[in-house]
Amino acid sequence: MKSYDVIIVGGGPAGLSAAIYAARGNLSTAVFEKALIGGQINVTYEVENYPGIPEVLSGFELSDRIKQQADKFGPEFIEEEIIKIDFASTNGVKKVYTDDNEYLAKTIIIASGAQPRYLNCPGEQEFIGKGVSYCATCDGALYRNKVVAVIGGGDSAVEEGMFLTKFASKVYVIHRRDELRAVKSIQDRAFKNEKMVFIWDSVVEEVQGENFVKNLVLKNLKTEEKQDLPVDGVFVYVGILPNNELLKKDITLDKSGFVITNEIMETNISGVYAIGDLRNTPLRQVITACSDGAIAAFYAEKFISEME
Repeated sequence: MKSYDVIIVGGGPAGLSAAIYAARGNLSTAVFEKALIGGQINVTYEVENYPGIPEVLSGFELSDRIKQQADKFGPEFIEEEIIKIDFASTNGVKKVYTDDNEYLAKTIIIASGAQPRYLNCPGEQEFIGKGVSYCATCDGALYRNKVVAVIGGGDSAVEEGMFLTKFASKVYVIHRRDELRAVKSIQDRAFKNEKMVFIWDSVVEEVQGENFVKNLVLKNLKTEEKQDLPVDGVFVYVGILPNNELLKKDITLDKSGFVITNEIMETNISGVYAIGDLRNTPLRQVITACSDGAIAAFYAEKFISEME
């Protein structure tokens, strides 16, 4: 049974950053990632706001660079799916289980991320990163003087719609009901914004395009009528789902299922940290995920030193 100082669950930017800091701090470190290293950022078409990298990179290119940097410090990358974590510490050690193996760790950093709730309509998956986005902060600047649509009616949808008006010439807000769910103060500002156009009682039936998004097929839920809406991009805000299946029994979550941590990224269990999109955080960006990873790894090292 192999033992590590730190086991990191997830190989996105948060997990990779934690791996850099942990391994560089001379901690034996394992990163578990069952899928592609880089996580959600791999589907981002262009990244132009990561400090220190003035050239525009794809999300895949950026995550590959971070992985190469992590490799220099020697963490072990394990392509196995974790099926269970025993957080009950025995002599300061926790257990991680995969289908074939068991592993021991003095500390655990959870970086399993979150995923957007999808529309599940034809064309959505095909055009992710090619006009379909789930992050206006990430991709909004790519739509200068273009027409975009925002799907949803909650706080995030309306606030991000207003953010997009800084770049886009017009922002359609498409909502399945006849009134917004966003708080009134946000609604008031949105209705005063001349660039925002609201389409009520409607859902997206299909995303269409060639190399990039060109059109949305909308259906009015009251009249059953369909219409085409030419757009250059569509931003989906119908919810975010944290990847918290391994944590529900032991880790304190907020009402939306995100992990509650303190300022050092520690959960309600000593020596267990949560970072990145999985965490209850006001901003989900690569830079904040990397910051979370650095903080968690630094304090994991301190935890181990004090334990020993």
